[in-house]
Amino acid sequence: MECITHTGRRGVSISRRTAKNPGKISSSALGAGFRYGAGAMVERVTRDVTARGVRMRVVEAGTGKPVLLIHDFLVSHLEFEGVLEPLAERFRVLAPDLPGFGESEKPSPARYAYGIESFAEAMVDMIAGLELGRVSVVGHSLGGAAAITLAAEHPELVERLVLVNAMSYPFRLDFRSRLPFLPFVGGLLFKQLYGRGMFRRHFRDNVFSPGFSLPLERIDRYYDQFNTPAGRESAHAVMQSIRDTRPIVARITRITAPTLVVWGRSDRMFPASFGQRLAREIAGARFDVLDAGHSPNEERPEDFVRSVSRFLPKG
Repeated sequence: MECITHTGRRGVSISRRTAKNPGKISSSALGAGFRYGAGAMVERVTRDVTARGVRMRVVEAGTGKPVLLIHDFLVSHLEFEGVLEPLAERFRVLAPDLPGFGESEKPSPARYAYGIESFAEAMVDMIAGLELGRVSVVGHSLGGAAAITLAAEHPELVERLVLVNAMSYPFRLDFRSRLPFLPFVGGLLFKQLYGRGMFRRHFRDNVFSPGFSLPLERIDRYYDQFNTPAGRESAHAVMQSIRDTRPIVARITRITAPTLVVWGRSDRMFPASFGQRLAREIAGARFDVLDAGHSPNEERPEDFVRSVSRFLPKG
């Protein structure tokens, strides 16, 4: 393993680690129906990118045109584990852990203003620090909202946009998911009493489609990364910041990048009608429906890679 530290543009510090044998989740954790391609293993590079005082963990693989993968709430770049290497056979793929999640730093909300705009600006700093130029952006749910914001506010940076079950329009939460928003007791419940069982049930009831074999190994890794005082406080701050989706909706019609909207047909949080509406409101957008729930990249990785690869720029 090799470590290199240098400073990129905009004062962004970068540490780099390369691993010839990167740790990979077992195929059983990737979800049913997934098979790796027959090509050679793609080398991964793990970087720590410190932008605006916050350290972000970034996994990179492949060569070619850069593709940025932005993950959902309560998870990390690991949600793209089943699609990262197949995409990296064609593209230079970068999958960061957003501030407050995964293996990235989890600063206090008093120090870092958690929210969609902050996440989008973190991506801007990462793009500049790694000197990526224009990138294609794939954003899932919360990451989709950050991708919408990035494309609307910084169109010069986004070559193509893929929105996957993107958080956009106002949505309803089930009773259990509403508990953290209760006055006074909500924060206590989420920061201290939200255990592994409730965490697993969230993915069973909200994320994956009925009957899908849960990738418990991966879900437990998400929980372990979440289950620290700093992790819980960061996640709760993000929850509070995304209750009002109107700023996201206001940016949708400002998107000018060629856009593909990918949606899971059985999403129980954001119905497929949201995806249809999103594709209508973005000029020239394409719409693709997969037989999956809220996370089609995890449930149908082969179909997801096929759909996204056809859309992203070649060369």
